[in-house]
Amino acid sequence: MSEQSKEESVALHTCCGPCASACVPRLLECADKVVMVFANSNIDSAEEFERRRAAAQKLAERDGVDFVAIEYNHEEWLSEVASGFEGEAEGGARCERCFLYSLRKTAEYAAAVGIKKFTSSLTVSPHKNSKKVFAAGAAAGEGFLEMDFKKKDGFLLSVRRAAELGLYRQNYCGCEFSRNMV
Repeated sequence: MSEQSKEESVALHTCCGPCASACVPRLLECADKVVMVFANSNIDSAEEFERRRAAAQKLAERDGVDFVAIEYNHEEWLSEVASGFEGEAEGGARCERCFLYSLRKTAEYAAAVGIKKFTSSLTVSPHKNSKKVFAAGAAAGEGFLEMDFKKKDGFLLSVRRAAELGLYRQNYCGCEFSRNMV
């Protein structure tokens, strides 16, 4: 994007600090303001949620962007997303429902504060299908930006930046069902 066509503000659904570490610099190239939105009720415990939230907030402070954490409610997530989908394979229907849930929370926050565009750090991971994330984003609300952050070595950049910044890097997506996959 040229300087003239920069977005005013973009809300970045932030799955974790390491993934967002590759996304924030790219977003700052095309937006005047980035707000990291940590909307992750899928995370299997309040302790793990806090570890990931702290890492994401550390990144936001380091990169000079705003940060907000949406209230953690794993019980609601289990009821609305996972119920009946517990046995789904990783990357299947439960994950698609999870993407939609988290992106909807991000879209709702963005709309409430007047941010017209939002996207997600989920696409930096080689373990996430970007087309499924894009579909969830489009269904979550108006203004979703289809940005595939894994392009241009995005995942490698996220691994390097996370190490440089000393960010906590988890080894599973977040829910108890993904923990069974490691």
